[in-house]
Amino acid sequence: MLEHAGIDLIAMQQLTDSVKLWLPQAIACAFLFCFGACAGSFMNVVMYRLPQDLSVISPPSRCPRCGYRLKWYQNIPILGWLLLRGRCGACRGSVSVQYPLVELLVAMMFVCIYLVLYVSDGSAWPGSLSSVFWRSGGFDTTWPGYIVIAVLFCGLLTMTVIDARTFLIPIQIPVVMTVTALCGWLLLGVLEGDSLDRWPIPVPGRIAATATVGGWLGLAIGYVLLRAGHIRYSFSDYEDYVVEGETIADYPHARREMGPELLYLLFPAVGLVAGAGIAMLLPQLDPPSWIRVLSASGLGYLVGGGLVWLVRILGTLAFGKEAMGLGDVHLLAAVGAILGWIDPIAIFFIAPFFGLAWVLVAGGLGRFVHGLRRELPYGPHLAMATVILVLFRPWLIELGSIIAPGVIQGGVP
Repeated sequence: MLEHAGIDLIAMQQLTDSVKLWLPQAIACAFLFCFGACAGSFMNVVMYRLPQDLSVISPPSRCPRCGYRLKWYQNIPILGWLLLRGRCGACRGSVSVQYPLVELLVAMMFVCIYLVLYVSDGSAWPGSLSSVFWRSGGFDTTWPGYIVIAVLFCGLLTMTVIDARTFLIPIQIPVVMTVTALCGWLLLGVLEGDSLDRWPIPVPGRIAATATVGGWLGLAIGYVLLRAGHIRYSFSDYEDYVVEGETIADYPHARREMGPELLYLLFPAVGLVAGAGIAMLLPQLDPPSWIRVLSASGLGYLVGGGLVWLVRILGTLAFGKEAMGLGDVHLLAAVGAILGWIDPIAIFFIAPFFGLAWVLVAGGLGRFVHGLRRELPYGPHLAMATVILVLFRPWLIELGSIIAPGVIQGGVP
Protein backbone atom coordinates (compact mmCIF):
# COMPACT_ATOMS: atom_id res chain seq x y z
CA MET A 1 0.00 0.00 0.00
CA LEU A 2 2.78 2.39 0.99
CA GLU A 3 4.68 1.37 -2.13
CA HIS A 4 1.73 2.32 -4.35
CA ALA A 5 1.35 5.58 -2.47
CA GLY A 6 5.02 6.35 -3.06
CA ILE A 7 4.65 5.65 -6.77
CA ASP A 8 1.57 7.89 -6.90
CA LEU A 9 3.47 10.68 -5.15
CA ILE A 10 6.35 10.37 -7.61
CA ALA A 11 3.96 10.43 -10.56
CA MET A 12 2.15 13.43 -9.09
CA GLN A 13 5.46 15.24 -8.59
CA GLN A 14 6.50 14.51 -12.18
CA LEU A 15 3.16 15.79 -13.44
CA THR A 16 3.53 18.93 -11.32
CA ASP A 17 7.05 19.53 -12.62
CA SER A 18 5.82 19.03 -16.18
CA VAL A 19 3.00 21.53 -15.67
CA LYS A 20 5.41 24.07 -14.16
CA LEU A 21 7.69 23.60 -17.17
CA TRP A 22 5.11 23.82 -19.95
CA LEU A 23 2.40 26.06 -18.49
CA PRO A 24 4.43 29.29 -18.96
CA GLN A 25 5.26 28.22 -22.53
CA ALA A 26 1.60 27.49 -23.25
CA ILE A 27 0.53 30.86 -21.86
CA ALA A 28 3.22 32.61 -23.91
CA CYS A 29 2.13 30.79 -27.08
CA ALA A 30 -1.53 31.65 -26.46
CA PHE A 31 -0.66 35.32 -25.97
CA LEU A 32 1.55 35.40 -29.08
CA PHE A 33 -1.16 33.64 -31.12
CA CYS A 34 -3.68 36.34 -30.19
CA PHE A 35 -1.13 39.11 -30.72
CA GLY A 36 -0.12 37.65 -34.08
CA ALA A 37 -3.77 37.43 -35.18
CA CYS A 38 -4.16 41.14 -34.36
CA ALA A 39 -0.98 41.89 -36.33
CA GLY A 40 -2.39 39.90 -39.24
CA SER A 41 -5.62 41.91 -39.06
CA PHE A 42 -3.62 45.14 -39.32
CA MET A 43 -1.62 43.69 -42.22
CA ASN A 44 -4.89 43.07 -44.08
CA VAL A 45 -5.70 46.76 -43.66
CA VAL A 46 -2.24 47.72 -44.95
CA MET A 47 -2.54 45.38 -47.95
CA TYR A 48 -5.86 46.91 -48.94
CA ARG A 49 -5.39 50.60 -48.16
CA LEU A 50 -1.72 51.41 -48.70
CA PRO A 51 -1.68 50.79 -52.49
CA GLN A 52 -4.65 53.19 -52.73
CA ASP A 53 -2.89 55.89 -50.68
CA LEU A 54 -5.50 55.57 -47.93
CA SER A 55 -4.86 55.98 -44.22
CA VAL A 56 -4.25 52.71 -42.40
CA ILE A 57 -5.47 54.26 -39.12
CA SER A 58 -8.80 55.84 -39.98
CA PRO A 59 -11.60 55.28 -40.69
CA PRO A 60 -12.19 52.13 -38.59
CA SER A 61 -12.81 48.82 -40.38
CA ARG A 62 -15.89 48.92 -42.57
CA CYS A 63 -17.39 47.31 -45.64
CA PRO A 64 -15.81 48.76 -48.81
CA ARG A 65 -19.13 48.38 -50.67
CA CYS A 66 -21.76 49.90 -48.40
CA GLY A 67 -19.60 51.58 -45.73
CA TYR A 68 -21.09 49.53 -42.88
CA ARG A 69 -18.87 49.92 -39.80
CA LEU A 70 -18.05 46.64 -38.13
CA LYS A 71 -19.10 46.17 -34.54
CA TRP A 72 -16.33 45.38 -32.07
CA TYR A 73 -17.08 41.65 -31.91
CA GLN A 74 -17.24 41.45 -35.71
CA ASN A 75 -13.74 42.89 -35.85
CA ILE A 76 -12.16 40.16 -33.71
CA PRO A 77 -9.43 38.49 -35.83
CA ILE A 78 -10.45 35.14 -37.36
CA LEU A 79 -13.60 34.83 -35.20
CA GLY A 80 -15.14 37.97 -36.67
CA TRP A 81 -15.11 36.54 -40.19
CA LEU A 82 -16.60 33.27 -38.92
CA LEU A 83 -19.36 35.11 -37.02
CA LEU A 84 -20.24 37.03 -40.18
CA ARG A 85 -20.01 33.80 -42.20
CA GLY A 86 -17.84 35.60 -44.73
CA ARG A 87 -20.46 38.24 -45.57
CA CYS A 88 -21.07 41.88 -44.69
CA GLY A 89 -23.55 42.30 -41.85
CA ALA A 90 -25.47 44.96 -43.81
CA CYS A 91 -25.30 44.46 -47.59
CA ARG A 92 -24.45 40.73 -47.36
CA GLY A 93 -21.64 41.16 -49.83
CA SER A 94 -18.93 38.52 -49.64
CA VAL A 95 -15.82 39.19 -47.56
CA SER A 96 -12.62 37.67 -48.94
CA VAL A 97 -11.31 34.58 -47.19
CA GLN A 98 -7.89 36.27 -47.36
CA TYR A 99 -8.69 38.11 -44.13
CA PRO A 100 -8.98 35.13 -41.77
CA LEU A 101 -6.25 33.22 -43.62
CA VAL A 102 -3.71 36.03 -43.21
CA GLU A 103 -4.69 36.45 -39.55
CA LEU A 104 -4.33 32.71 -38.90
CA LEU A 105 -1.04 32.51 -40.81
CA VAL A 106 0.54 35.41 -38.91
CA ALA A 107 -0.75 34.08 -35.57
CA MET A 108 0.83 30.69 -36.25
CA MET A 109 3.99 32.41 -37.47
CA PHE A 110 4.38 34.31 -34.20
CA VAL A 111 4.01 31.08 -32.22
CA CYS A 112 6.42 29.13 -34.45
CA ILE A 113 9.12 31.80 -34.18
CA TYR A 114 8.83 31.64 -30.39
CA LEU A 115 9.01 27.85 -30.32
CA VAL A 116 12.04 27.74 -32.59
CA LEU A 117 13.89 30.49 -30.72
CA TYR A 118 13.16 29.61 -27.11
CA VAL A 119 11.76 26.08 -26.85
CA SER A 120 13.56 24.00 -29.47
CA ASP A 121 16.87 22.51 -28.37
CA GLY A 122 18.44 23.50 -31.67
CA SER A 123 18.53 20.04 -33.24
CA ALA A 124 14.87 20.06 -34.24
CA TRP A 125 15.25 22.97 -36.68
CA PRO A 126 17.92 23.35 -39.36
CA GLY A 127 17.77 27.11 -39.75
CA SER A 128 19.61 30.10 -38.40
CA LEU A 129 16.70 31.04 -36.14
CA SER A 130 17.67 28.20 -33.84
CA SER A 131 20.57 29.63 -31.87
CA VAL A 132 22.06 29.29 -28.40
CA PHE A 133 21.87 33.09 -28.09
CA TRP A 134 18.08 33.07 -27.79
CA ARG A 135 17.74 30.13 -25.44
CA SER A 136 20.55 31.24 -23.12
CA GLY A 137 19.27 34.81 -22.92
CA GLY A 138 15.62 33.88 -22.60
CA PHE A 139 12.60 35.83 -23.77
CA ASP A 140 12.87 38.25 -20.82
CA THR A 141 15.99 39.92 -22.22
CA THR A 142 15.92 39.01 -25.92
CA TRP A 143 12.32 40.00 -26.69
CA PRO A 144 13.42 43.02 -28.82
CA GLY A 145 15.18 40.56 -31.14
CA TYR A 146 12.01 38.45 -31.31
CA ILE A 147 10.05 41.53 -32.41
CA VAL A 148 12.65 42.28 -35.10
CA ILE A 149 12.41 38.75 -36.52
CA ALA A 150 8.60 38.81 -36.39
CA VAL A 151 8.51 42.17 -38.19
CA LEU A 152 10.79 40.70 -40.87
CA PHE A 153 8.29 37.96 -41.74
CA CYS A 154 5.29 40.30 -41.47
CA GLY A 155 6.91 42.87 -43.73
CA LEU A 156 7.92 40.29 -46.32
CA LEU A 157 4.40 38.85 -46.45
CA THR A 158 2.79 42.28 -46.77
CA MET A 159 5.20 43.47 -49.46
CA THR A 160 4.84 40.24 -51.40
CA VAL A 161 1.06 40.48 -51.59
CA ILE A 162 1.08 44.16 -52.54
CA ASP A 163 3.93 43.81 -55.06
CA ALA A 164 2.34 40.79 -56.74
CA ARG A 165 -0.91 42.73 -57.19
CA THR A 166 0.35 46.19 -58.10
CA PHE A 167 4.04 45.80 -59.11
CA LEU A 168 4.80 48.40 -56.43
CA ILE A 169 6.32 48.22 -52.94
CA PRO A 170 5.11 51.04 -50.68
CA ILE A 171 8.22 52.54 -49.12
CA GLN A 172 6.49 52.81 -45.73
CA ILE A 173 6.81 49.05 -45.16
CA PRO A 174 10.62 48.72 -45.54
CA VAL A 175 11.03 51.96 -43.59
CA VAL A 176 9.11 50.47 -40.66
CA MET A 177 11.19 47.29 -40.93
CA THR A 178 14.45 49.29 -40.92
CA VAL A 179 13.49 51.50 -37.97
CA THR A 180 12.35 48.41 -36.04
CA ALA A 181 15.66 46.70 -36.77
CA LEU A 182 17.80 49.64 -35.66
CA CYS A 183 15.78 50.25 -32.48
CA GLY A 184 15.31 46.55 -31.70
CA TRP A 185 18.95 45.51 -32.04
CA LEU A 186 20.08 48.61 -30.10
CA LEU A 187 17.66 47.86 -27.26
CA LEU A 188 18.71 44.23 -27.29
CA GLY A 189 22.33 45.37 -27.00
CA VAL A 190 21.44 47.43 -23.94
CA LEU A 191 19.65 44.50 -22.29
CA GLU A 192 22.32 41.94 -23.19
CA GLY A 193 25.37 44.05 -22.35
CA ASP A 194 28.66 43.44 -24.16
CA SER A 195 28.02 39.86 -25.34
CA LEU A 196 28.76 40.74 -28.98
CA ASP A 197 30.79 37.60 -29.54
CA ARG A 198 27.58 35.58 -29.84
CA TRP A 199 25.40 38.23 -31.44
CA PRO A 200 22.67 36.82 -33.74
CA ILE A 201 23.82 38.90 -36.74
CA PRO A 202 27.40 39.62 -37.89
CA VAL A 203 28.97 42.46 -35.89
CA PRO A 204 31.54 44.47 -37.89
CA GLY A 205 34.92 45.27 -36.47
CA ARG A 206 36.44 48.65 -35.75
CA ILE A 207 37.13 49.77 -39.34
CA ALA A 208 33.86 48.54 -40.81
CA ALA A 209 31.84 50.03 -37.94
CA THR A 210 33.39 53.46 -38.44
CA ALA A 211 32.91 53.19 -42.21
CA THR A 212 29.24 52.35 -41.64
CA VAL A 213 28.78 55.47 -39.53
CA GLY A 214 30.33 57.51 -42.33
CA GLY A 215 28.11 55.83 -44.91
CA TRP A 216 24.96 56.65 -42.96
CA LEU A 217 26.06 60.26 -42.50
CA GLY A 218 26.54 60.49 -46.25
CA LEU A 219 23.13 58.91 -46.79
CA ALA A 220 21.56 61.49 -44.50
CA ILE A 221 23.28 64.36 -46.32
CA GLY A 222 22.09 63.05 -49.66
CA TYR A 223 18.54 62.72 -48.36
CA VAL A 224 18.52 66.28 -47.02
CA LEU A 225 19.76 67.60 -50.38
CA LEU A 226 17.13 65.52 -52.17
CA ARG A 227 14.30 66.85 -50.01
CA ALA A 228 15.63 70.40 -50.38
CA GLY A 229 15.50 70.08 -54.17
CA HIS A 230 19.26 70.29 -54.79
CA ILE A 231 19.10 66.73 -56.15
CA ARG A 232 16.03 65.93 -58.18
CA TYR A 233 14.05 62.72 -57.90
CA SER A 234 14.61 60.25 -60.71
CA PHE A 235 11.68 59.29 -62.97
CA SER A 236 9.78 62.37 -61.79
CA ASP A 237 7.85 62.48 -65.09
CA TYR A 238 7.14 58.73 -65.12
CA GLU A 239 3.36 59.16 -64.78
CA ASP A 240 3.28 61.07 -68.07
CA TYR A 241 4.04 57.82 -69.91
CA VAL A 242 1.64 55.49 -68.04
CA VAL A 243 -1.23 54.26 -70.21
CA GLU A 244 -4.58 54.29 -68.42
CA GLY A 245 -5.35 50.91 -66.90
CA GLU A 246 -1.70 49.80 -66.80
CA THR A 247 0.84 49.86 -63.96
CA ILE A 248 4.07 49.79 -66.00
CA ALA A 249 5.01 52.49 -68.49
CA ASP A 250 7.21 52.28 -71.57
CA TYR A 251 9.56 54.99 -70.29
CA PRO A 252 12.01 56.24 -72.96
CA HIS A 253 14.55 58.11 -70.81
CA ALA A 254 15.66 55.47 -68.33
CA ARG A 255 19.41 55.95 -68.94
CA ARG A 256 19.11 59.69 -68.32
CA GLU A 257 17.45 59.11 -64.96
CA MET A 258 20.43 57.19 -63.62
CA GLY A 259 22.33 60.47 -63.29
CA PRO A 260 20.40 61.75 -60.24
CA GLU A 261 20.59 58.33 -58.63
CA LEU A 262 24.36 58.11 -59.10
CA LEU A 263 24.72 61.61 -57.65
CA TYR A 264 22.67 60.60 -54.62
CA LEU A 265 24.73 57.45 -54.08
CA LEU A 266 27.95 59.47 -54.24
CA PHE A 267 27.36 60.82 -50.73
CA PRO A 268 27.13 57.48 -48.86
CA ALA A 269 30.00 56.12 -50.96
CA VAL A 270 32.23 59.03 -49.92
CA GLY A 271 31.07 58.60 -46.34
CA LEU A 272 32.05 54.93 -46.33
CA VAL A 273 35.53 55.69 -47.65
CA ALA A 274 35.99 58.62 -45.27
CA GLY A 275 34.87 56.55 -42.28
CA ALA A 276 37.23 53.73 -43.12
CA GLY A 277 40.07 56.20 -43.67
CA ILE A 278 39.53 57.81 -40.28
CA ALA A 279 39.59 54.41 -38.58
CA MET A 280 42.88 53.55 -40.31
CA LEU A 281 44.49 56.89 -39.45
CA LEU A 282 43.35 56.66 -35.83
CA PRO A 283 44.07 53.08 -34.70
CA GLN A 284 43.23 54.02 -31.11
CA LEU A 285 39.66 54.83 -32.18
CA ASP A 286 37.50 52.00 -30.84
CA PRO A 287 33.71 52.45 -31.23
CA PRO A 288 31.65 51.55 -28.15
CA SER A 289 29.53 48.40 -28.19
CA TRP A 290 26.28 50.26 -28.93
CA ILE A 291 27.83 51.80 -32.05
CA ARG A 292 28.95 48.35 -33.20
CA VAL A 293 25.46 46.97 -32.58
CA LEU A 294 23.93 49.75 -34.66
CA SER A 295 26.59 49.33 -37.34
CA ALA A 296 25.76 45.61 -37.57
CA SER A 297 22.28 46.60 -38.68
CA GLY A 298 23.39 49.72 -40.56
CA LEU A 299 26.01 47.89 -42.61
CA GLY A 300 23.42 45.27 -43.59
CA TYR A 301 21.16 48.07 -44.79
CA LEU A 302 23.91 49.65 -46.90
CA VAL A 303 25.06 46.35 -48.40
CA GLY A 304 21.55 45.09 -49.18
CA GLY A 305 20.31 48.33 -50.69
CA GLY A 306 23.59 49.16 -52.40
CA LEU A 307 23.82 45.77 -54.10
CA VAL A 308 20.37 45.99 -55.70
CA TRP A 309 20.82 49.66 -56.53
CA LEU A 310 24.11 48.97 -58.29
CA VAL A 311 22.51 46.24 -60.40
CA ARG A 312 19.57 48.53 -61.11
CA ILE A 313 21.86 51.30 -62.40
CA LEU A 314 24.11 49.03 -64.45
CA GLY A 315 21.17 47.12 -65.91
CA THR A 316 19.34 50.31 -66.82
CA LEU A 317 22.41 51.81 -68.48
CA ALA A 318 23.02 48.60 -70.41
CA PHE A 319 19.48 47.93 -71.67
CA GLY A 320 17.89 51.38 -71.69
CA LYS A 321 14.96 50.22 -69.53
CA GLU A 322 14.47 50.41 -65.81
CA ALA A 323 16.12 47.30 -64.40
CA MET A 324 14.55 46.43 -61.04
CA GLY A 325 12.58 48.97 -59.07
CA LEU A 326 13.58 51.16 -56.16
CA GLY A 327 11.09 49.15 -54.11
CA ASP A 328 13.41 46.15 -54.47
CA VAL A 329 16.28 48.35 -53.26
CA HIS A 330 14.38 49.28 -50.11
CA LEU A 331 13.22 45.70 -49.59
CA LEU A 332 16.68 44.14 -49.54
CA ALA A 333 18.06 47.10 -47.58
CA ALA A 334 15.46 46.46 -44.86
CA VAL A 335 16.26 42.75 -44.90
CA GLY A 336 19.93 43.62 -44.46
CA ALA A 337 19.12 45.90 -41.52
CA ILE A 338 17.46 42.92 -39.81
CA LEU A 339 19.79 40.07 -40.79
CA GLY A 340 23.15 41.80 -41.20
CA TRP A 341 25.45 42.34 -44.17
CA ILE A 342 26.14 38.76 -45.28
CA ASP A 343 22.61 37.50 -45.87
CA PRO A 344 21.54 40.11 -48.48
CA ILE A 345 24.37 38.99 -50.75
CA ALA A 346 23.23 35.36 -50.58
CA ILE A 347 19.57 36.34 -50.95
CA PHE A 348 20.29 38.36 -54.08
CA PHE A 349 21.86 35.36 -55.79
CA ILE A 350 19.25 32.86 -54.57
CA ALA A 351 16.26 34.93 -55.71
CA PRO A 352 16.72 34.36 -59.49
CA PHE A 353 16.20 30.63 -58.96
CA PHE A 354 12.76 31.37 -57.52
CA GLY A 355 12.05 33.62 -60.49
CA LEU A 356 12.95 30.84 -62.88
CA ALA A 357 10.89 28.33 -60.89
CA TRP A 358 7.86 30.64 -60.99
CA VAL A 359 8.10 31.04 -64.77
CA LEU A 360 8.19 27.27 -65.20
CA VAL A 361 5.36 26.62 -62.74
CA ALA A 362 3.18 29.45 -64.05
CA GLY A 363 3.81 28.31 -67.61
CA GLY A 364 2.66 24.80 -66.76
CA LEU A 365 -0.34 25.81 -64.67
CA GLY A 366 -1.35 28.59 -67.03
CA ARG A 367 -3.11 26.05 -69.21
CA PHE A 368 -5.38 25.04 -66.35
CA VAL A 369 -5.64 28.17 -64.16
CA HIS A 370 -7.22 31.09 -65.96
CA GLY A 371 -5.61 34.48 -65.38
CA LEU A 372 -2.38 33.16 -63.85
CA ARG A 373 0.39 35.59 -64.79
CA ARG A 374 3.84 34.33 -65.70
CA GLU A 375 5.38 37.76 -65.10
CA LEU A 376 5.91 38.55 -61.44
CA PRO A 377 7.89 41.44 -59.92
CA TYR A 378 11.25 40.66 -58.35
CA GLY A 379 10.15 41.59 -54.84
CA PRO A 380 8.31 38.31 -54.10
CA HIS A 381 11.35 36.33 -55.27
CA LEU A 382 13.60 38.31 -52.92
CA ALA A 383 11.12 37.70 -50.10
CA MET A 384 10.96 33.96 -50.74
CA ALA A 385 14.75 33.73 -50.94
CA THR A 386 14.97 35.52 -47.58
CA VAL A 387 12.55 33.10 -45.92
CA ILE A 388 14.35 30.05 -47.29
CA LEU A 389 17.76 31.38 -46.24
CA VAL A 390 16.61 32.15 -42.71
CA LEU A 391 14.86 28.82 -42.23
CA PHE A 392 17.36 26.52 -43.94
CA ARG A 393 20.68 28.32 -43.75
CA PRO A 394 22.95 25.30 -42.94
CA TRP A 395 21.71 23.36 -45.95
CA LEU A 396 22.28 26.35 -48.24
CA ILE A 397 25.75 26.92 -46.78
CA GLU A 398 26.62 23.30 -47.44
CA LEU A 399 25.32 23.57 -50.99
CA GLY A 400 27.26 26.82 -51.47
CA SER A 401 30.47 25.24 -50.19
CA ILE A 402 30.10 22.59 -52.88
CA ILE A 403 29.37 25.09 -55.66
CA ALA A 404 31.89 27.73 -54.54
CA PRO A 405 34.38 26.27 -52.06
CA GLY A 406 36.45 28.68 -50.02
CA VAL A 407 33.90 31.48 -49.91
CA ILE A 408 34.36 33.59 -46.76
CA GLN A 409 31.50 33.12 -44.31
CA GLY A 410 32.82 35.23 -41.46
CA GLY A 411 32.45 38.87 -40.54
CA VAL A 412 34.25 41.99 -41.61
CA PRO A 413 37.34 43.45 -39.91
